[in-house]
Amino acid sequence: MSGIVVGVDGSPQSQAALDWALDEAKLRNAHLTALAVAPAATGYWGIFSQADPSQQEQERVNQAAKDMVDKAAQRHGHQQVTVRTVAGVPSDELVKASEDADLLVVAARGGGGFARLRMGSVSTQVSAHAHCPVVVIPSGGNH
Repeated sequence: MSGIVVGVDGSPQSQAALDWALDEAKLRNAHLTALAVAPAATGYWGIFSQADPSQQEQERVNQAAKDMVDKAAQRHGHQQVTVRTVAGVPSDELVKASEDADLLVVAARGGGGFARLRMGSVSTQVSAHAHCPVVVIPSGGNH
């Protein structure tokens, strides 16, 4: 999956990351993949506390991501966007996606419940462990 990968979760922050990634993909003439993760519930220690998301939940996340990407792609005049939805832990799935990417784009804060307390845990994990350069779009979308 070479090109640019952007993490989307439906939050206004991930919308800003998607907008930035669309512009960057257009500048680079690069393929863009929007990655949405149907989160699996985990305990504090990373041990799964319940089953992976249902197929219905994954389909709901996938459709929401496609709608978000389609609207943004139209605004930016970008046609080459692939939407991928996986089930898992968002930071782990984004790090995996970075293995074959040229650039990974994430928001500083997303849909998590602790967003007001610190830089997003996903962006912190991704910046520390990604296999390619990472762009973290700050909260508020000031880029």
